[in-house]
Amino acid sequence: MALLQLDTPQQRKPPWLRVKLPAGETFFALKRLVREHRLHTVCEEAMCPNIGECWNQRSATFMLLGDTCTRSCGFCAVKTGRPGVLDVQEPERVAAAVATLGLRYVVITSVNRDDVPDGGSHIFAETIRAIRRLVPACRVEVLIPDFKGNWEALAEVVEARPDVLNHNMESIARLYYLVRPQAKYQRSLELLQQVKVLQATMRTKSGLMVGLGEAPEEIVATMRDLRAVGCDLLTIGQYLRPSAQHLPVVRYYQPAEFAELKRHGEDLGFAHVEAGPLVRSSYHAATQEAVASRQGKESL
Repeated sequence: MALLQLDTPQQRKPPWLRVKLPAGETFFALKRLVREHRLHTVCEEAMCPNIGECWNQRSATFMLLGDTCTRSCGFCAVKTGRPGVLDVQEPERVAAAVATLGLRYVVITSVNRDDVPDGGSHIFAETIRAIRRLVPACRVEVLIPDFKGNWEALAEVVEARPDVLNHNMESIARLYYLVRPQAKYQRSLELLQQVKVLQATMRTKSGLMVGLGEAPEEIVATMRDLRAVGCDLLTIGQYLRPSAQHLPVVRYYQPAEFAELKRHGEDLGFAHVEAGPLVRSSYHAATQEAVASRQGKESL
Protein backbone atom coordinates (compact mmCIF):
# COMPACT_ATOMS: atom_id res chain seq x y z
CA MET A 1 0.00 0.00 0.00
CA ALA A 2 1.54 3.32 -1.06
CA LEU A 3 1.53 6.10 1.50
CA LEU A 4 0.93 9.74 0.64
CA GLN A 5 4.09 11.67 -0.21
CA LEU A 6 5.66 14.23 2.09
CA ASP A 7 4.78 17.86 1.46
CA THR A 8 7.04 20.83 2.00
CA PRO A 9 7.44 21.66 5.71
CA GLN A 10 4.67 23.72 7.30
CA GLN A 11 5.09 25.58 10.59
CA ARG A 12 1.61 27.08 10.80
CA LYS A 13 -0.90 24.79 12.47
CA PRO A 14 -3.59 23.62 10.04
CA PRO A 15 -7.27 24.04 10.96
CA TRP A 16 -7.76 20.38 11.94
CA LEU A 17 -5.36 20.89 14.87
CA ARG A 18 -7.32 23.71 16.47
CA VAL A 19 -9.10 22.80 19.70
CA LYS A 20 -11.39 24.71 22.03
CA LEU A 21 -10.11 25.94 25.37
CA PRO A 22 -11.09 23.46 28.11
CA ALA A 23 -14.25 24.44 29.97
CA GLY A 24 -17.35 22.94 31.50
CA GLU A 25 -18.54 21.92 34.95
CA THR A 26 -17.12 18.38 34.75
CA PHE A 27 -13.73 19.66 33.61
CA PHE A 28 -13.37 21.97 36.59
CA ALA A 29 -14.74 19.36 39.00
CA LEU A 30 -12.08 16.89 37.90
CA LYS A 31 -9.43 19.59 38.15
CA ARG A 32 -10.43 20.21 41.76
CA LEU A 33 -10.38 16.49 42.51
CA VAL A 34 -6.84 16.13 41.17
CA ARG A 35 -5.70 19.01 43.38
CA GLU A 36 -7.49 17.66 46.47
CA HIS A 37 -5.81 14.27 46.14
CA ARG A 38 -2.40 15.89 45.37
CA LEU A 39 -2.12 13.98 42.11
CA HIS A 40 -0.51 14.69 38.76
CA THR A 41 -1.98 14.00 35.33
CA VAL A 42 -0.11 13.66 32.08
CA CYS A 43 -3.03 15.57 30.55
CA GLU A 44 -1.77 18.73 32.26
CA GLU A 45 1.96 18.09 32.54
CA ALA A 46 2.35 17.14 28.85
CA MET A 47 -0.06 19.87 27.65
CA CYS A 48 -2.36 17.38 25.92
CA PRO A 49 -4.68 19.07 23.37
CA ASN A 50 -7.50 16.66 24.27
CA ILE A 51 -7.72 17.60 27.95
CA GLY A 52 -11.05 19.41 27.54
CA GLU A 53 -12.73 16.56 25.67
CA CYS A 54 -11.38 13.80 27.91
CA TRP A 55 -11.93 15.49 31.26
CA ASN A 56 -15.50 16.39 30.35
CA GLN A 57 -16.00 12.68 29.68
CA ARG A 58 -14.53 11.95 33.14
CA SER A 59 -11.44 10.38 31.62
CA ALA A 60 -7.94 11.25 32.81
CA THR A 61 -4.47 9.73 32.74
CA PHE A 62 -2.85 9.80 36.17
CA MET A 63 0.91 10.35 36.33
CA LEU A 64 2.84 8.59 39.10
CA LEU A 65 6.24 9.26 40.68
CA GLY A 66 6.01 13.04 40.83
CA ASP A 67 6.07 15.73 38.17
CA THR A 68 9.82 15.86 37.45
CA CYS A 69 11.47 13.52 34.94
CA THR A 70 15.09 12.38 35.00
CA ARG A 71 15.23 12.39 31.20
CA SER A 72 15.20 15.20 28.67
CA CYS A 73 13.32 13.94 25.61
CA GLY A 74 13.22 16.38 22.72
CA PHE A 75 9.43 16.32 22.39
CA CYS A 76 8.13 16.28 25.96
CA ALA A 77 6.69 19.16 27.98
CA VAL A 78 7.12 17.45 31.36
CA LYS A 79 9.83 19.23 33.33
CA THR A 80 13.28 17.69 33.72
CA GLY A 81 15.37 17.80 36.87
CA ARG A 82 16.11 16.09 40.17
CA PRO A 83 12.91 14.46 41.46
CA GLY A 84 11.91 14.24 45.09
CA VAL A 85 11.46 11.08 47.14
CA LEU A 86 8.90 8.53 46.03
CA ASP A 87 5.49 8.93 47.64
CA VAL A 88 4.46 5.51 48.94
CA GLN A 89 0.93 6.79 49.68
CA GLU A 90 0.36 7.77 46.05
CA PRO A 91 -1.20 4.44 44.97
CA GLU A 92 -3.98 4.75 47.56
CA ARG A 93 -4.72 8.35 46.58
CA VAL A 94 -4.95 7.43 42.90
CA ALA A 95 -7.30 4.55 43.74
CA ALA A 96 -9.46 6.89 45.84
CA ALA A 97 -9.70 9.33 42.93
CA VAL A 98 -10.68 6.51 40.56
CA ALA A 99 -13.41 5.47 43.01
CA THR A 100 -14.68 9.04 43.45
CA LEU A 101 -14.89 9.49 39.69
CA GLY A 102 -16.62 6.14 39.27
CA LEU A 103 -14.20 5.15 36.50
CA ARG A 104 -14.50 1.82 34.73
CA TYR A 105 -11.28 2.32 32.77
CA VAL A 106 -8.18 4.18 33.93
CA VAL A 107 -4.77 4.86 32.42
CA ILE A 108 -1.74 5.13 34.72
CA THR A 109 1.59 6.51 33.53
CA SER A 110 4.65 8.14 35.09
CA VAL A 111 7.72 10.23 34.62
CA ASN A 112 11.04 8.40 34.19
CA ARG A 113 12.74 7.78 37.53
CA ASP A 114 16.23 6.63 36.61
CA ASP A 115 17.33 7.81 40.06
CA VAL A 116 15.81 4.75 41.78
CA PRO A 117 16.90 1.15 41.11
CA ASP A 118 13.52 -0.20 40.00
CA GLY A 119 12.47 2.93 38.09
CA GLY A 120 9.33 3.15 40.22
CA SER A 121 7.92 -0.22 39.18
CA HIS A 122 6.83 -1.01 42.74
CA ILE A 123 4.63 2.12 42.82
CA PHE A 124 3.06 1.06 39.49
CA ALA A 125 2.29 -2.41 40.87
CA GLU A 126 0.90 -1.06 44.14
CA THR A 127 -1.33 1.38 42.24
CA ILE A 128 -2.79 -1.40 40.11
CA ARG A 129 -3.48 -3.48 43.22
CA ALA A 130 -4.97 -0.52 45.11
CA ILE A 131 -7.39 0.22 42.27
CA ARG A 132 -8.40 -3.43 42.08
CA ARG A 133 -9.12 -3.49 45.82
CA LEU A 134 -11.16 -0.30 45.82
CA VAL A 135 -12.82 -0.49 42.37
CA PRO A 136 -12.74 -4.17 41.32
CA ALA A 137 -14.68 -3.58 38.09
CA CYS A 138 -12.27 -0.92 36.82
CA ARG A 139 -9.97 -1.97 34.00
CA VAL A 140 -6.41 -0.68 34.24
CA GLU A 141 -4.01 0.33 31.48
CA VAL A 142 -0.43 1.29 32.33
CA LEU A 143 1.90 3.35 30.16
CA ILE A 144 5.34 2.55 31.51
CA PRO A 145 8.92 3.78 30.97
CA ASP A 146 11.64 1.37 29.82
CA PHE A 147 13.08 0.90 33.35
CA LYS A 148 16.52 1.09 31.67
CA GLY A 149 16.11 -2.52 30.61
CA ASN A 150 15.52 -3.83 34.14
CA TRP A 151 13.28 -6.78 33.32
CA GLU A 152 12.83 -7.67 37.01
CA ALA A 153 11.18 -4.26 37.44
CA LEU A 154 9.02 -4.97 34.38
CA ALA A 155 8.05 -8.37 35.83
CA GLU A 156 6.77 -6.65 39.00
CA VAL A 157 4.35 -4.57 36.92
CA VAL A 158 3.28 -7.54 34.80
CA GLU A 159 2.63 -9.63 37.93
CA ALA A 160 0.11 -7.00 39.09
CA ARG A 161 -1.90 -7.90 35.95
CA PRO A 162 -2.84 -4.64 34.22
CA ASP A 163 -5.37 -5.19 31.45
CA VAL A 164 -3.17 -3.38 28.93
CA LEU A 165 0.56 -2.68 29.14
CA ASN A 166 1.64 0.26 27.00
CA HIS A 167 5.17 1.40 26.22
CA ASN A 168 5.57 4.03 23.53
CA MET A 169 8.20 3.78 20.82
CA GLU A 170 7.48 7.47 20.07
CA SER A 171 9.57 7.64 16.89
CA ILE A 172 11.48 5.73 14.24
CA ALA A 173 14.97 4.28 14.82
CA ARG A 174 16.91 6.91 12.84
CA LEU A 175 15.57 9.78 14.96
CA TYR A 176 15.93 8.17 18.40
CA TYR A 177 19.08 10.07 19.32
CA LEU A 178 17.13 13.32 18.87
CA VAL A 179 13.70 12.34 20.11
CA ARG A 180 14.65 10.04 23.01
CA PRO A 181 18.39 10.59 23.64
CA GLN A 182 18.42 8.53 26.88
CA ALA A 183 16.43 5.65 25.43
CA LYS A 184 17.18 2.90 22.91
CA TYR A 185 14.98 1.78 20.05
CA GLN A 186 15.84 -1.90 20.44
CA ARG A 187 15.43 -1.77 24.22
CA SER A 188 11.87 -0.49 23.85
CA LEU A 189 11.07 -3.26 21.39
CA GLU A 190 12.61 -5.80 23.75
CA LEU A 191 10.46 -4.54 26.61
CA LEU A 192 7.29 -5.22 24.64
CA GLN A 193 8.64 -8.63 23.68
CA GLN A 194 9.47 -9.43 27.32
CA VAL A 195 5.89 -8.71 28.37
CA LYS A 196 4.72 -11.53 26.11
CA VAL A 197 7.43 -13.82 27.52
CA LEU A 198 6.27 -13.07 31.06
CA GLN A 199 2.53 -13.19 30.30
CA ALA A 200 1.65 -14.35 26.78
CA THR A 201 -1.99 -13.25 26.95
CA MET A 202 -1.35 -9.72 28.24
CA ARG A 203 -2.42 -7.09 25.72
CA THR A 204 0.44 -4.77 24.71
CA LYS A 205 0.27 -1.36 23.14
CA SER A 206 2.60 1.29 21.75
CA GLY A 207 2.43 4.75 20.23
CA LEU A 208 4.15 6.79 17.53
CA MET A 209 4.38 10.51 16.82
CA VAL A 210 4.73 11.73 13.23
CA GLY A 211 5.96 15.05 11.92
CA LEU A 212 9.53 14.93 13.21
CA GLY A 213 11.17 14.25 9.86
CA GLU A 214 10.50 10.54 9.39
CA ALA A 215 9.87 9.04 5.96
CA PRO A 216 6.69 7.03 5.27
CA GLU A 217 8.65 3.81 4.81
CA GLU A 218 10.29 4.35 8.22
CA ILE A 219 6.88 4.57 9.90
CA VAL A 220 5.86 1.32 8.25
CA ALA A 221 9.16 -0.32 9.26
CA THR A 222 8.53 0.63 12.90
CA MET A 223 5.00 -0.73 12.70
CA ARG A 224 6.42 -4.01 11.36
CA ASP A 225 8.96 -4.11 14.20
CA LEU A 226 6.14 -3.69 16.70
CA ARG A 227 4.11 -6.48 15.18
CA ALA A 228 7.20 -8.71 15.19
CA VAL A 229 7.28 -8.50 19.02
CA GLY A 230 3.56 -9.16 19.29
CA CYS A 231 2.30 -5.62 19.94
CA ASP A 232 -1.51 -5.65 19.80
CA LEU A 233 -2.59 -2.00 19.86
CA LEU A 234 -1.12 1.11 18.23
CA THR A 235 -1.72 4.85 18.44
CA ILE A 236 -0.39 7.34 15.88
CA GLY A 237 -0.66 11.09 16.35
CA GLN A 238 0.79 14.39 15.18
CA TYR A 239 3.78 15.79 17.09
CA LEU A 240 3.07 19.29 18.39
CA ARG A 241 5.94 21.43 19.62
CA PRO A 242 5.43 22.38 23.30
CA SER A 243 7.89 25.30 23.20
CA ALA A 244 10.73 26.87 21.22
CA GLN A 245 13.17 24.75 23.26
CA HIS A 246 11.71 21.52 21.91
CA LEU A 247 12.19 19.80 18.56
CA PRO A 248 10.56 21.66 15.65
CA VAL A 249 7.66 20.26 13.66
CA VAL A 250 9.01 19.26 10.26
CA ARG A 251 5.55 18.87 8.77
CA TYR A 252 1.89 18.43 9.62
CA TYR A 253 0.20 15.29 8.35
CA GLN A 254 -3.25 15.55 6.82
CA PRO A 255 -6.21 13.57 8.19
CA ALA A 256 -6.26 11.40 5.04
CA GLU A 257 -2.67 10.35 5.72
CA PHE A 258 -3.58 9.22 9.22
CA ALA A 259 -6.45 7.21 7.76
CA GLU A 260 -3.99 5.53 5.42
CA LEU A 261 -1.58 4.75 8.25
CA LYS A 262 -4.48 3.22 10.18
CA ARG A 263 -5.37 0.98 7.22
CA HIS A 264 -1.75 -0.05 6.86
CA GLY A 265 -1.51 -0.94 10.55
CA GLU A 266 -4.67 -3.01 10.36
CA ASP A 267 -3.26 -4.82 7.33
CA LEU A 268 -0.17 -5.65 9.39
CA GLY A 269 -2.38 -7.32 11.98
CA PHE A 270 -2.77 -4.88 14.88
CA ALA A 271 -5.98 -5.63 16.78
CA HIS A 272 -6.76 -1.90 16.72
CA VAL A 273 -5.07 1.24 15.40
CA GLU A 274 -6.10 4.70 16.62
CA ALA A 275 -4.62 7.26 14.20
CA GLY A 276 -5.38 10.95 13.81
CA PRO A 277 -3.88 14.42 14.21
CA LEU A 278 -4.83 14.76 17.89
CA VAL A 279 -4.46 11.11 18.91
CA ARG A 280 -2.36 10.52 22.01
CA SER A 281 -1.47 7.34 23.90
CA SER A 282 -4.53 7.29 26.13
CA TYR A 283 -6.99 8.90 23.71
CA HIS A 284 -10.12 6.72 23.57
CA ALA A 285 -8.10 4.06 25.43
CA ALA A 286 -11.17 2.25 26.75
CA THR A 287 -12.65 2.04 23.26
CA GLN A 288 -9.38 0.71 21.82
CA GLU A 289 -9.16 -2.02 24.45
CA ALA A 290 -12.82 -2.96 24.04
CA VAL A 291 -12.46 -3.35 20.28
CA ALA A 292 -9.36 -5.51 20.69
CA SER A 293 -11.02 -7.60 23.40
CA ARG A 294 -14.08 -8.16 21.23
CA GLN A 295 -11.94 -9.22 18.28
CA GLY A 296 -10.01 -11.60 20.52
CA LYS A 297 -13.20 -13.32 21.65
CA GLU A 298 -14.46 -13.59 18.08
CA SER A 299 -11.23 -15.30 16.99
CA LEU A 300 -11.57 -18.05 19.64
